Amino acid sequence: MDRKAFNEFCATFPAAEHVVQWGNADVWKAGGKLFAVCGWADGRDAFTFKAGDIAYEVLQERPGVRPAPYLASRGMKWLQQYDENGLTDTELKEQITLSYEMVTAKLSKKKRAEFGIPDPKSAER
Repeated sequence: MDRKAFNEFCATFPAAEHVVQWGNADVWKAGGKLFAVCGWADGRDAFTFKAGDIAYEVLQERPGVRPAPYLASRGMKWLQQYDENGLTDTELKEQITLSYEMVTAKLSKKKRAEFGIPDPKSAER
């Protein structure tokens, strides 16, 4: 996946908002909460996403995937694909989708309604 495809994919999520920050990184948020980032690692695009407990343990063992710098600390489980050999595009999209779902599920019902984010129990993607 390249940066353009990453941004196009992230833009498909309800209430997804794009900002450029942290040294020109493409940062994606929903309801004001971070769910994905495309920055750089060793001169290449690097994709960062929130991971569930099992995915965090399993995926960081794959070549090209590591705990995300700055985010994977204090008990936060964020991963970064820093090499194209890490995850396939399909796997990366699945992980970004799960990241979005984990982040938006923690929003209050009022906040989800305010941003037009479907209730996690009724969301179909």
